[in-house]
Amino acid sequence: MQILDGQLVSQLTKDDLKLKVAQLKAEGRKVPHLAAVLVGNSGASETYVNSKVKACNEIGYKSTLTRLGDDISEFKLLSLIEELNNDPDVDGILVQLPLPKHISDEKVINAIDPSKDVDGFHPQNVGKMIQGLPTMIPATPYGIILLLQHYKIQTSGMHAVVIGRSNIVGRPMSILLSANTYPGNCTVTICHSHTKNLEEICRSGDLVVAALGRAGFVNAGMIKEGAVVIDVGISRVPDSSKKSGYAIKGDVNFQEVAPKCSYITPVPGGVGPMTIAGLMRNTYKACGERSDLS
Repeated sequence: MQILDGQLVSQLTKDDLKLKVAQLKAEGRKVPHLAAVLVGNSGASETYVNSKVKACNEIGYKSTLTRLGDDISEFKLLSLIEELNNDPDVDGILVQLPLPKHISDEKVINAIDPSKDVDGFHPQNVGKMIQGLPTMIPATPYGIILLLQHYKIQTSGMHAVVIGRSNIVGRPMSILLSANTYPGNCTVTICHSHTKNLEEICRSGDLVVAALGRAGFVNAGMIKEGAVVIDVGISRVPDSSKKSGYAIKGDVNFQEVAPKCSYITPVPGGVGPMTIAGLMRNTYKACGERSDLS
């Protein structure tokens, strides 16, 4: 069993981007600028956004963070996005989800200029991904692809089982794994809350991606010997032994499942850092494409 070390691969990705940004600066060219928007005061969202801003600073990107109260109107948020769309210095726009209930996630995602949509959620970018065209790939699936590439995991011909069908992870992951690329060329089954014989299907998976948001859901009985397991889940579970009062757990029962795997991601330290890596790669790409047009 080998751990897929997301911390390591994410750092290598950031180091590579840091060298590229240093070269841009040396040539007097524009460096990437990521504009993040945080609505409300969710602890989890705060942590996620801060880690993204920190990564920008480490690489040498310009970053701006706009904090808004959870009582902001949808109209004002959409107006801010329009301002960022029209700002020639901004290359990437990130609006941290989830948003307050009175604001439509769909409207906000659709309002972002697709060329600045570094989260890869805009329907135009999703459509390009489905067609196999160059585009912004959703950051978490992109990070997983980068991880599989780094460890040279040969996915061609594998039966990949994706548990979860969200537009953020499950659906795009299934598309990428089935694409005629590397990593890819898998036969993919998507499982969800209405799937019958879920355990049986999972046991047939050579590659299992767990992205359903239920701590410890995937147990040893659901995984066959030698499978590759990617744990996307991240849940805060009460734990009085921790100073914070909670522990971070994935969707996979790591202690049970790990001994059966050929490769497995830990939580934390697996997919999470790779999401940041994917986002940073998208931001660099967005800057390059916008510079080519100017």
